[in-house]
Amino acid sequence: MRAIWKGAVSFGLVSIGVKVYSATEEKDIRFHQVHREDGGRIRYKRTCSVCGEEVTYDDIAKGYDIGGGEMVILTDEDFADLPLSTSHAIDVLEFVPAEQVDPILYNKAYFLEPEGSATKPYVLLRDALSDSERVAIVKVALRQREQLATLRVREGVLLLNTMLWPDEIRRPDFGFLDEDLKVRPPELAMASSLIDSMAGEFEPDAFTDDYRAALQEVIDAKVEGREVVQPEEEEAAPAAAVDLMAALKASVERARAARGEAPSGGGAEPTPISSARSAKKAAKKAAAKKAEPAKKATAKKAPAKKTAAKKAEPAKKTAAKKTPAKKKTA
Repeated sequence: MRAIWKGAVSFGLVSIGVKVYSATEEKDIRFHQVHREDGGRIRYKRTCSVCGEEVTYDDIAKGYDIGGGEMVILTDEDFADLPLSTSHAIDVLEFVPAEQVDPILYNKAYFLEPEGSATKPYVLLRDALSDSERVAIVKVALRQREQLATLRVREGVLLLNTMLWPDEIRRPDFGFLDEDLKVRPPELAMASSLIDSMAGEFEPDAFTDDYRAALQEVIDAKVEGREVVQPEEEEAAPAAAVDLMAALKASVERARAARGEAPSGGGAEPTPISSARSAKKAAKKAAAKKAEPAKKATAKKAPAKKTAAKKAEPAKKTAAKKTPAKKKTA
């Protein structure tokens, strides 16, 4: 790893020299825009919309649109006088319980490595932070911008998590929040049962980016000149639930089956969470119930036929006895 920033953690009167490294990396497969016919890279020129001339990086400044077609132009000198723009200090402001920091505030993560003779105070802060079960709230000027961040311990290393400012978090404004929706206790109990049946320990390594793997397979196949093996189609996502309780029950059964547990319905096969299938099954059951009286009536009529057949049997036997008598007479 290559350090992207050097500075010091200011912990009271203690200063700890550190190097900052990006703790994460994007694994997305990147592409270039090319000419379809010959594969040539597509280049873009920086041109001025007023004079039409091509502009070099040295002639580019930052402009702020104030509306009405007016633009305020800022130069490097304007940014140089801003506070903390070049400061290389991570100032610890306070220590707070980790659960009080909403995860939505977290932005990017960086590892901190002690520099030079700062190893002992670094380890001291790390161990004290672990024992306190708190995170440090800090301010840091990173990439020419002052940011709020936290310091916590991960795998024996101090981890700097930059955060968004509170006014950068949008507030949800959706119509359903003003509706008076009531959830029935049985529905809530069944949903809780579903959560319990799907409970587990989070293991990040158990999850993979299937899309990226499939895309890499396509690229490898192109390079090697072979055909791409199409992955198996996944089951389509279920439609919106028509019968919520039926969908919840089916979901619980499927989750139990996935864990190897016996279904709660006395050995019945678990059904997938599909409102369409639930509706079909409900319709079949209703049709079966309607058909039961007709079946019973048919069953009652059947013995009458048997009785008629039994009555016919003696007549056949009598006819059979009379036949030898006719032979004697002849």
